[in-house]
Amino acid sequence: MHARELSIRGAYEFTPQVFPDGRGHFAAPFQSATFHETVGHPLAVAQSNHSVSRRGVIRGVHFADTPPGQAKYVYCARGALLDIVVDIRTGSPTYGAHEAVHLDAASCRAVYVAEGLGHAFTALTEDAVAVYLCSTAYNPTAEHGLDPLDPELALPWPEDVEPVLSRKDRRAPGLADAASHGVLPRYADCLAHYERLRARD
Repeated sequence: MHARELSIRGAYEFTPQVFPDGRGHFAAPFQSATFHETVGHPLAVAQSNHSVSRRGVIRGVHFADTPPGQAKYVYCARGALLDIVVDIRTGSPTYGAHEAVHLDAASCRAVYVAEGLGHAFTALTEDAVAVYLCSTAYNPTAEHGLDPLDPELALPWPEDVEPVLSRKDRRAPGLADAASHGVLPRYADCLAHYERLRARD
């Protein structure tokens, strides 16, 4: 498995080896040893999510109060997705930046999104399936969102399809509004949390 850190600290891309044959193909999208070596601590999986989306659906930008936050390890089990990591940590040198990674069932490529980062994706195909391993269970009181169509974020959504959003995501605040209300995670708090995770190991 090949791993690389993205331009946003705390976000990583993992690409497993795929073994095709006459029956189909096999891959291991998550490998704990490679994850541990790359990130510096193991991934504690508290919940796995399975999301099916029709083409054009956008989910996110979602994040949780940090600490403890919710880290996500995301891969595409069917079809294709455009997965986007957004640095929403106030005080971060890459605050407001984003990076997009193409995920599909053929490559089984995965993205790790550390606690405190914003996460969103859009389905590029019909009935695209996203699977994500989460470090903490869903906690509605600690969950937040940003408007994925916020012009300030300028996320690279495909232009050839009408975006489909949930009512909650459509009503979410923009980055500046969320920052002014003190909702966003602080970079220093996130770094301290990452260090605590490594120290536990």
